[in-house]
Amino acid sequence: MVAADTLDLTADVVTLTRELCDIPSVSGDETRLADAVEAALRAHPHLEVLRDGDAVVARTRLGRARRVVVAGHLDTVPVTGNLPTRLEDDVLHGRGTVDMKAGVAVQLSLAAALDAPVHDVTWVFYDHEEVDASLNGLGRVARNHPDWLTADFAVLCEPTAGGIEGGCNGTLRAEVRLQGVAAHSARAWTGVNAVHAAGEVLRRLAAYAPATVEVEGLTFREGLNAVLISGGRATNVIPDECVVTVNYRFAPSRTVEEASAHVREVLAGYDVVVVDAAPGARPGLDDPLAQDFAAAVLAVTGGRPAAKQGWTDVARFSSLGVPAVNFGPGDPLLAHTQDEHCPVGQVVASRAALGAWLTGARPEDLPLGLS
Repeated sequence: MVAADTLDLTADVVTLTRELCDIPSVSGDETRLADAVEAALRAHPHLEVLRDGDAVVARTRLGRARRVVVAGHLDTVPVTGNLPTRLEDDVLHGRGTVDMKAGVAVQLSLAAALDAPVHDVTWVFYDHEEVDASLNGLGRVARNHPDWLTADFAVLCEPTAGGIEGGCNGTLRAEVRLQGVAAHSARAWTGVNAVHAAGEVLRRLAAYAPATVEVEGLTFREGLNAVLISGGRATNVIPDECVVTVNYRFAPSRTVEEASAHVREVLAGYDVVVVDAAPGARPGLDDPLAQDFAAAVLAVTGGRPAAKQGWTDVARFSSLGVPAVNFGPGDPLLAHTQDEHCPVGQVVASRAALGAWLTGARPEDLPLGLS
């Protein structure tokens, strides 16, 4: 029999990050890590531990006036020879160090250490974030156990280089379907080339000027781009069909319906079919909890709130009526890269900021080894 993996939640947060990363957990294969996380959390009696599939939830029940959720995903994109981790010049290298096991290490370390936070805390560790949205573990928990996610505010430990990124853009994927008439390429005049018809679609997209939209004091950049194109049946046949796939990233001030209407307006005259869409999330920084958290982060990392330009699971919390922000160690531009790496200082500082907020302490007053 193979011995079960163990995690030492009392270890320093950098060691814990390495332990987490060195247990591979590519999307769809998170059970091994979820088992280790569950076992480690159950060793701490101040936590109630729950599980749904490979999502693990641990929460305090102290009767505090307010409850916050701190969430992070356990899965990574595929490992490409970048495990086990290595530590060089105070930088931790390896798959998951940015997206997002350093953030998960911060969560686990604080979940174990803080038995009397100033707010009740629900710690969420979920699966299947890096794959199709229908498989997302946080979405599954929201469907199966919505009460597990009841809260006044949420922090998603996505990499933000130790700053706060409020809200997120929405995303929409549409297909522009172009029809032609097939013919032998030696007698092209007898057909209509659907691929050539895509030229005007591409010209409109190339000429499109994306908006920059301010929402609750944060600046979101939109984008409308062709991301895929397909057409043609053989090298001697005039294509009778072509599909241009378009991705629209839209500010959280727009609804999905408004975003869909905008894409159809830009591509008026064409057959536009929306095939996938997810709303964005407003920043949610007007809540006193968020303002206190932003102050704690600013004091420790110097990071001022900015807009999250991509889509993240903060939108899932927003749909539940829970304001949420992104916060965690690691440069998001390094997520999924071959040389994924995270400075040790960001991991330590992120833990200090989150711990100070949850305890009401000054970061420098946290016990030795906990910051």
